[in-house]
Amino acid sequence: LPPVSLDARAKQLVGVNEEDHLILAHQSYKSGKYSQALEHGNAVYEKNPRRTDNLLLLGAIYFQLRDYDLCIAKNEEALAIDPQFAECYGNMANAWKEKGDIDLAIRFYLTAIQLRPNFCDAWSNLASAYTRKGRLNEAAQCCKQALLLNPRLVDAHSNLGNLMKAQGLVQEAYACYLEAIRIDPHFAIAWSNLAGLFMEVGDLNKAMQYYKEAVKLKPSFADAHLNQGNVYKAMGMLQEAVSCYQRALQARPDYAMAYGNLATIYYEQRQLDMAIHCYNQAILCDSRFVEAYNNMGNALKDAGRVEEAINCFQSCLVLQANHPQALTNLGNIYMEWNMISTAASFYKAAIAVTSGLSSPLNNLAVIYKQQGSYADAIACYTEVLRIDPTAADALVNRGNTFKEFGRVAEAIQDYIQAVTIRPNMAEAHANLASAYKDSGHQEAAIASYKQALCLRPDFPEVTCNLLHTLQSVCDWENRDTMFREVEEIIRRQIKMSLLPSVQPFHAIAYPIDPLLALEIRYIYIYILLALTALLFASSVIFSASLFTLIFFPWQPQICDPVFINCFSLWFATICPPTPFTSEGRG
Repeated sequence: LPPVSLDARAKQLVGVNEEDHLILAHQSYKSGKYSQALEHGNAVYEKNPRRTDNLLLLGAIYFQLRDYDLCIAKNEEALAIDPQFAECYGNMANAWKEKGDIDLAIRFYLTAIQLRPNFCDAWSNLASAYTRKGRLNEAAQCCKQALLLNPRLVDAHSNLGNLMKAQGLVQEAYACYLEAIRIDPHFAIAWSNLAGLFMEVGDLNKAMQYYKEAVKLKPSFADAHLNQGNVYKAMGMLQEAVSCYQRALQARPDYAMAYGNLATIYYEQRQLDMAIHCYNQAILCDSRFVEAYNNMGNALKDAGRVEEAINCFQSCLVLQANHPQALTNLGNIYMEWNMISTAASFYKAAIAVTSGLSSPLNNLAVIYKQQGSYADAIACYTEVLRIDPTAADALVNRGNTFKEFGRVAEAIQDYIQAVTIRPNMAEAHANLASAYKDSGHQEAAIASYKQALCLRPDFPEVTCNLLHTLQSVCDWENRDTMFREVEEIIRRQIKMSLLPSVQPFHAIAYPIDPLLALEIRYIYIYILLALTALLFASSVIFSASLFTLIFFPWQPQICDPVFINCFSLWFATICPPTPFTSEGRG
């Protein structure tokens, strides 16, 4: 059949009486056809604007359409006519809860219960609000009261499950969700919450199964689509995750979190323009979406739009002055601009507001190390290792600092621990070799250099250092081949404007082209003169050399992990492992 024209639709509505409109509005609402329900409800409103049962229904329709302000307005109209209408207070509470004002929502739920003590839905929703405020004992009492009034109230069983999960009582939460499903197998929210429980314990397959059931029962369930996408992402199935986030946006076009999670995937795939677009959409949907500002700043910075990135990080800090990732990311930018004291102030500010973020500690350690404050640098790396004892990078960097500080034995212990944690870390083997060499343990150094090259054959510094160590123990096996390889490495580095891995004094002692050895000497003299000029020109100790590599005396060091974007992990890890779940309905 052809679609009904707007004029014909209007004539159909005119021909229906008030009671029939109200019946049709209820039928459309129950079947999820909210726009049609609104048409019928408005038709009743035009005939009788003081009909409170219709005003209550209109408020419920606007709630489902996510127009919370109109939901509140219609309930307020009804209360102006009937101040004792408990359901209106309950519905206004639902709207305020969705708008984020949990305290006001609690106040309205309590008013609804005061007017109607046996209002089981209000008790259940009050439990949900108390849970969000962390008032778990009060939430439990509300759930029990709701179930006492109506043992078959699936919302209350589901909310009680959420409460149990919040307290770490996984088995009890599981039983609550199962009971809700037993009472009503078509209750999509319980299926979704059950899926979230399995995702939390790491059973991704069952989580996926139950999210699929939730969206099958309720195709417009945006939260379930989003969390299903989170499961796909955890499984590494990124295209499927993208499809889920897009379905979430079809169900709820203003879903800021779905845009944010979609942007995260684009960012990880280095599709920066798409990531920036989606983060911007997330902010348009929710202007107070703090993490979207921070993460869009990262994407803009990576795209070379640094001034815009700074604006994003600053906007993030306007909304949350103690946001550690934004503080760290601003520090990174100023560090790259060689504004060392400004960078350090941001890193210190980040450290002051969090105890679990290693990035600012790592970066502050680099500054301390550059300034010769080795004890402070070591203290920073030690704190990183307190946060994560398996942080192999921090062990290597602390080892480097110990070594520069003359504490070679402690450096060796850190390098050994690093290769134990991460056996395939070529840099750790290379630095261990360097420390062994400096300690006179030449055979151990040779073994570690060879292991580093086994893991990373294209490692110029290690190739050159291995040759020097073999020469020191008079091991001339493959001598000519190795010298030819080293000569090729030096020529390639000079052509690419990289600092040669062979020092001038070693080059003079090697049987290589004398003109090449002379060129190495000139390069090192030029570098030293340039750095001296810079140091005289500024009180700041610069971290970057003119030749893009860290200046190695002849031992390799892993670069300290500086200036890595500090990404806000609200995607699937801020509240691991199921962020943004829909737990109970208002």
